[in-house]
Amino acid sequence: MENWILTSVENLVKEDTVSAPVEAGQVKVKVTHLLISDFDAMLFSGGVPAEYPKTIGRFAVGMITEVGEDCYGLEKGARVYLKSTRSCGKCLACKSGKSDNCEEIKIAGKDFDGFLRDFVVCNYNDVAVLPDAVDNLHALCIETAGIAENIYDKLNLSAGQRVAVVGSDFTGNIIAQVLQYHKVIPIVIDNNPGNLEKAKKCGIYYSFTADDDLVSNVMDATSGEMCAAAIYSSASKLPISLPPRLVGKKKTVVLTGIPSQLTTLKARDILDKDLTYFSVSDAYGYSDAVINMLLHGAVNLDYFDKEVISEYDPVAILKDRSENLSSSNRGKMTILKMIL
Repeated sequence: MENWILTSVENLVKEDTVSAPVEAGQVKVKVTHLLISDFDAMLFSGGVPAEYPKTIGRFAVGMITEVGEDCYGLEKGARVYLKSTRSCGKCLACKSGKSDNCEEIKIAGKDFDGFLRDFVVCNYNDVAVLPDAVDNLHALCIETAGIAENIYDKLNLSAGQRVAVVGSDFTGNIIAQVLQYHKVIPIVIDNNPGNLEKAKKCGIYYSFTADDDLVSNVMDATSGEMCAAAIYSSASKLPISLPPRLVGKKKTVVLTGIPSQLTTLKARDILDKDLTYFSVSDAYGYSDAVINMLLHGAVNLDYFDKEVISEYDPVAILKDRSENLSSSNRGKMTILKMIL
C-alpha cells in the first residue's frame, strides 16, 4: 500500500505499508480522488506545524472495500467522503459523551494521518456516503462549504442582510455562494480581477476591488448602513485592517483560513466600533448538512480552474504550490485521481 509520509519539512517520502485489519465499527476505504490544497502545501513547507511523521492530505473521496460489523448504513462499494475533522476524545466534552462540543477538533494531515495514501481504515462515522448526484469535485469541497455553513450559523444572519467577504479565492468564493444560498447578500472584495470575474459568473452580484472607492461602494450597496458582518479569508492577502471599515458599529468580523497566513490585529480597529471577532477553521459536524446543500445546487464549480491528474509526483506538486501561494492561480483545484 502506497503511503506518502511527511517526515520533516519538505521531506515527503513514499512508503509501502500494510493496511491495518478492519475491526468492528470500522471500514476500509480505497482513496480515489484527493484535492491538493493550500493547507497541504503549508504542511509540506512547514507553514503549518505538525508532529512528524504524518501522512498529509486533508480532502479526499473514496470507495468502501471492506465493512466491519456494526457499521450501520454502509456497504462495500459505496462512494464516500472521508471527513477532514475528528473529535479529540480527550477534552471534557468528549469524555462527557458530548463530542459535538469538542474543544480540540483534530484536522486530517496535521493532527491525525491524512489521505494521501491508497487505503484508509477508520471508524464508520468518519465517512459520509455520497449520493450519485454529488460528483467527486463537489464532494472534495464539503469541508470548505461546511466552514461557510459554520460561519453562517454562528453569525445568525437573516435573509437580505449584507455581508462583506474579504477575499474571493477558493474559500472566499464558496463562502459567498453559501451565504447567497441562504438568501444573505455577499459583497465580495478582492484585488484579483480573475477572482472577481469568477465570483460574478457564480452569481455574486456585488464584487469590488479594495481601492480608494471601496468604502463608498459598500455604502452604496448597503444604502449607507454598511455590512452586518465581515468575513476575512486569510488567503486573500488583503490587509486584515480592511474588514472593520466595512461593517457598522457593534457588528462582527469572522476570520477563517490558515492561522499562519494571518497578520496581527490592531486593538484600535476593534475598539473604535466595539466589534466582536471570532474565527472558524473547520467544519466538524457539518458533512451531512453540506451534502444536502450540494444536492440543492448551493455551490457552482463550473467557473473554477481545475486540473485532474492521474500521473503525478506529489512532492513536485506540493513544492510548486507552496512556492506560489501568493500567485493569481492559487485558487486552482488540483485533484489527484488515484485510481482509473
